[in-house]
Amino acid sequence: MESSSSGGAVAEHSRRRIAYYYDANIGNYYYGVEHVMKPNRIRMAHHLILNYGMYRHLGIFRPFPATVEEMSRFHNPGYLEFLKKATPDNLNRLGGGMLKYNVGEDCPVFDGLFEFCQLSSGGSLAAAIKLNKKRADIAINWMGGLHHAKKGEASGFCYTNDIVLGILELLKYHKRVLYVDIDVHHGDGVEEAFYTTDRVMTVSFHKFGDFFPGTGDIKTTGHGIGKNFSVNVPLKSDINDQSYQSIFKPVMQRVIERFEPAAIVLQCGADSLNGDPLGRFNMTLKGHGECVRFLRSFNIPMMLLGGGGYSPNNVARCWAYETAIACNVELSNDIPSNDFMEFFGPNYKLHIEARKVENKNSQSYLNKMKQEIFENLNDLTFVPSVQMRPIPEDAFQSFNDPTLTVDMANPDIRHAPQIMDNVVAHPGEFYDAQNTAGMFRHEENYALKFPYPDHQYGF
Repeated sequence: MESSSSGGAVAEHSRRRIAYYYDANIGNYYYGVEHVMKPNRIRMAHHLILNYGMYRHLGIFRPFPATVEEMSRFHNPGYLEFLKKATPDNLNRLGGGMLKYNVGEDCPVFDGLFEFCQLSSGGSLAAAIKLNKKRADIAINWMGGLHHAKKGEASGFCYTNDIVLGILELLKYHKRVLYVDIDVHHGDGVEEAFYTTDRVMTVSFHKFGDFFPGTGDIKTTGHGIGKNFSVNVPLKSDINDQSYQSIFKPVMQRVIERFEPAAIVLQCGADSLNGDPLGRFNMTLKGHGECVRFLRSFNIPMMLLGGGGYSPNNVARCWAYETAIACNVELSNDIPSNDFMEFFGPNYKLHIEARKVENKNSQSYLNKMKQEIFENLNDLTFVPSVQMRPIPEDAFQSFNDPTLTVDMANPDIRHAPQIMDNVVAHPGEFYDAQNTAGMFRHEENYALKFPYPDHQYGF
């Protein structure tokens, strides 16, 4: 075993190459004073990840912002053009677009809206390319996971669906992709996008009933050749860790056996945690993180994405903890000193406790639901066979010259993945340090090499 500064150990046989995508600007976007969505939660998670020392186990990358062309692989060009033009200063000139594209109260227009969409989508596209090229075993984009966005409209605080874009990129190299959603809300936007295909299986565990978005009934299973390739697990309020895992593990075990995915995308919405102001579940970090641990155990290339979560301190705890699970590193329960320390009081502990409330999900209810899902899966008589065509170009197109290096690249153009794969940025606020001493060679073990002693970075 190899000791770790983060308070745990990493088994050599369990080591994975982890690519982690982050842009320091993500925390600057602001939905508004009264809005529950706080992008700064991603920055808080990032600071926890760094100060726990997990940067030693990660390849940290800043993704390219996705272009209109790249996002139009799923979204309507007219809708993207609207998002590009929309600012708080020109609301009166947007006309009927606000209503047409469902932009308003839940999905407000804020400064930098389109850039926010570009970063979220760019991170998931980059993560998919990293998995496609087999340069990582697990790719993480906590800026992503915006699962409600539709082809031509915003929904549920989501404007562009980075998940769909990432899955479309994965399908260029992988015959079958499994999408799993553990957000408290139904992953309706992703399910809708792949409702009629057998190359993507979507599985969503969510609160059902009088709850947004009101979709995700167990009988909603897909259409046409996609019949039975949409799996919905509608849950009741206050489900705890034990009950959740009693259905999550057997369902996912059967899904993987029947579908045999070549890649997995896991949306880790943290609003399914106890204490979330919008969520209705009673899960702790351990129960939530067990989903990541279980799917990781199959050794299938996997993308981890963010999603919902409206208690920023618990979101940061959750995604830091699940980054550690991806790295197979054990974290101390004592939160290390960081720039957001006051948000983790009064006990300054990593883990949260479940509430003492009645779990509305009886074991008989869960068993009955599990049986119905198994019967649907049994109707999948064979693993979908895919006739693979010539592989399309990657979302971030590469240069033709394989000898091109960072020093030779024009700083005014987008660098190719072959170049950027050799660049690892400073694990703190590294965005502004690009093309300076803050850029380092990427090594096979995904370790970070610093030009100065560690103590100058405050670790």
